[in-house]
Amino acid sequence: MWLPKLGILTAYVVLGVTVTLSADEKDCFCKIPLKGEVDDCSCKIESLDSFNNLKIFPRLHSLLNKDYFRFFKVNLKRPCPFWGDDGRCALRDCHVDKCSEDQLPPGYKESKQEENKYTKEAQEQLHTDCKEQKELGGIDKTISSEDRESFKSWSKYDDAQDNFCELDDDNSADMEYVDLTLNPERYTGYKGESAWRIWRTIYQENCFKPDTPVPGYGPAEARGAEVGSLKGMCLEKRVFFRMISGLHTSINVHLSAKNYLPAANGYGKGTWGPNVEEFQKRFDPETTNGEGPQRLKNLYFTYLVELRALAKAAPYLEQEDFFTGDEKEDNETRNAVKDLLKIIKSFPDQFDESRLFQGNNKEAQQLKEEFRQVFHKVYRIMNCVGCQKCRLWGKVQTQGMGTALKILFSGDTMGPDSTVDAQQKKNFQLRRSEIVSLFNAFGRLSTSIKEVDVFRQLIKEKDST
Repeated sequence: MWLPKLGILTAYVVLGVTVTLSADEKDCFCKIPLKGEVDDCSCKIESLDSFNNLKIFPRLHSLLNKDYFRFFKVNLKRPCPFWGDDGRCALRDCHVDKCSEDQLPPGYKESKQEENKYTKEAQEQLHTDCKEQKELGGIDKTISSEDRESFKSWSKYDDAQDNFCELDDDNSADMEYVDLTLNPERYTGYKGESAWRIWRTIYQENCFKPDTPVPGYGPAEARGAEVGSLKGMCLEKRVFFRMISGLHTSINVHLSAKNYLPAANGYGKGTWGPNVEEFQKRFDPETTNGEGPQRLKNLYFTYLVELRALAKAAPYLEQEDFFTGDEKEDNETRNAVKDLLKIIKSFPDQFDESRLFQGNNKEAQQLKEEFRQVFHKVYRIMNCVGCQKCRLWGKVQTQGMGTALKILFSGDTMGPDSTVDAQQKKNFQLRRSEIVSLFNAFGRLSTSIKEVDVFRQLIKEKDST
């Protein structure tokens, strides 16, 4: 969960401008103008909203349902390399059954308080809680026999290519395909200390930090203070910081937009849908000590970075076969990708990665390697997520972000105006899983921006009633 309510403020810093709200306005998030230029970019948020919602989102939504993009090969069994498992019983596949009273040795019941844990009523409540959380957080691993046969030809096709980016566990026996369309990112019941620990570790130990913590970058509990500045950080570290915050924001938008809504009568299964109260708790300036708009602005920044990566890799991606063995669908996928890339390249205010890692060559290379190593640690932390569905989408989105950074760091040969000859293609390779994660990660950001607009309208309706 995000921050608790910290008191009423009458002035907020929004996009670098102090906005003072009247008594009537300060309770209405929808009246706070999220507009202006994105930090470290020349692009305006208003133009991004229109561009994404009208042009990018509809195309991505259709494309990501194609077979090539909906099946993601992943290892969800890797152990956490940083601490022992401390997850809850929130997951169908990671669930640990508790011992019943008659299975416990008498010596384990040292007090009446301990005995109360094993009463019939307590056991029934535990079973009910775990059953609900297992249903919310479990992975649907349904794969048709036809799809499994197709995977064999996919692997043969991939093995015949020159692949120069070997993912760390790509050859593990625990790697398996997951249908992302059957496992949408949404509320799973994963919360508490286990979830907090993930973001605390990312922000405190594995993220570039200024001397003093900064508003808008993660929970206050993780930062330990409420004020600070990014001005003392170099551009490269600011980019990293904002990208992590933007990813965090995007995930929280998804959880608010696909929140679990219990059945109205209290009986039967609930549904998933937008939870306005949850969204406001995470992003309203009043409930986030004025930080909500900055968090949302970081979402737009991360979107711009990954948008630029796709534009830069367009010459490479336009030559991909997007092979699944279904000639008709593969042709449709290739055409859909080219259409999307054409729109992406047309956006006039692209993120300018050429400003990164300039100056002294040795120092720039050292900083780039530090950047790479820190991000690699963030990716490994995803193996510590206790909820399997959350782990799945955490790995998809961090791998997609890592692929975007790989593209941006690749030099000038992948520029949008270049032509990719055979030698360049041999020297730069993206594996199938990298391409799938790149598009799906960008799809998550695109969906988040679309959902922010939905919440904006819902809040207006709510405040008008």
